[in-house]
Amino acid sequence: MKISELKPGVSNVSISAKVIDISEIREVQTRYGRRNVADATLEDDSGQISLTLWEDQIQKVSIGNIVNVIGGFVTSFRDKIQLGIPRSGKLEVVEG
Repeated sequence: MKISELKPGVSNVSISAKVIDISEIREVQTRYGRRNVADATLEDDSGQISLTLWEDQIQKVSIGNIVNVIGGFVTSFRDKIQLGIPRSGKLEVVEG
């Protein structure tokens, strides 16, 4: 699947893309307590999307990595589509 094909509400998404940017880590209050979160910008030949990274996922990826997101879901936040990874999903670093 390509980034340009992703629409809010789509689930079980599998894509491969390059990490071109990672935001600063911030701490947020969730129903599970305080957790660290960051956003990675992914890019393929069709476009870009923001990937939400939680806790140990943040340390797994670096700018320039090619990653596979398996079983992801797409949401919209502040009119911007975002890719998330549920507990049942996977984030794999393929190269970089």
